[in-house]
Amino acid sequence: MPTTSVFTVPVPCRAETQRLLTELVEKSAGITLAPRALLPAETIASLDPVTVTRWIDLLDPSREELEQALPGALHDRALNRLLAPARHEDEPRPTLESHEGYVFGIFLVAVAVPDEDRIFYQEIDLVATAELLVTVRKTPPDGAPFDPAPIRDSYQSGQARVGMLLYELVDEVAERYLTLVDALEDEIDELEEAVEKLRAEVIRDRLSGLRHDLLHVRRTLAPTRDAVRRVLDGRIKIGDKSHFTREVELHFEDAYDKLLRASEGLELAHDLVSGVRDYSQAKIANDQNEVMKRLAAIASILLFPTFIVGLYGQNFDNMPELHWAFGYWWSWGWIVATTIAQVTFFRWRRWL
Repeated sequence: MPTTSVFTVPVPCRAETQRLLTELVEKSAGITLAPRALLPAETIASLDPVTVTRWIDLLDPSREELEQALPGALHDRALNRLLAPARHEDEPRPTLESHEGYVFGIFLVAVAVPDEDRIFYQEIDLVATAELLVTVRKTPPDGAPFDPAPIRDSYQSGQARVGMLLYELVDEVAERYLTLVDALEDEIDELEEAVEKLRAEVIRDRLSGLRHDLLHVRRTLAPTRDAVRRVLDGRIKIGDKSHFTREVELHFEDAYDKLLRASEGLELAHDLVSGVRDYSQAKIANDQNEVMKRLAAIASILLFPTFIVGLYGQNFDNMPELHWAFGYWWSWGWIVATTIAQVTFFRWRRWL
């Protein structure tokens, strides 16, 4: 069933702050300050008027629920993307775009399931205005939806604008990518330790799966990092005005740094997978060499008896051992002696 959560966060206005400071000065100095002249309406409108920041969180909403929560008319492409169900192996490209009157964004969170050796993706779409943030979470076909509990707990009793709410969402996505990279590195280390124990087919299949997962995560992490970079470059605005203050941009720099660290960790994980693949191939080659050694030793052990039997099987009349009473035992003596000597030699060389 689709669920809707609405969170309202009051934001103090600059006029209220000025009034409190005036009262404080009057009480401390024992004087009464003359009231300031009223400003023109257009000037007052530019000084952060009293607003109430709302966060509406939707889980698998219907079209009617989505239209009720959205601030106004959206571009058809954005609306279709919000309504599209989550599909495995067909996830959208993460982005953050400025439109006239709102910001539209798509984020993907890769979640590792170590017990099943797989990764699934949680999709979070958003629409943000100056006073409203609407998040649309979609349940993936092979996992649980994104849980915004850390963001909700952080801002239920606090004060935050839409920019900070958006930062908290991006920061949570970045943190989960770091967690994913740690999980991938642990899985690669575990696989490297199992190279000596598991069959080559199992190692090869798991390496192929890991390489596929790393490439897929890279295709989602890189555009996520680029989307956050647009905020730092000042390219994300609502209309002609940027609602990301310098303080918010500094927070976004922290989130961007986490995404960079996740990208570096992903590159390291790719190198580790290549190292495990090389180790596995070296082990396969070493095992083949061991097999060849055993085959060579067996062929050599059989070579001398075959030579002796062939030599005395020629049946020439002038062969001294042919009519000798101990000729049969003489032949067997050479066969046994050469066999024991070769087995001892190859065991000493550890070929057997």
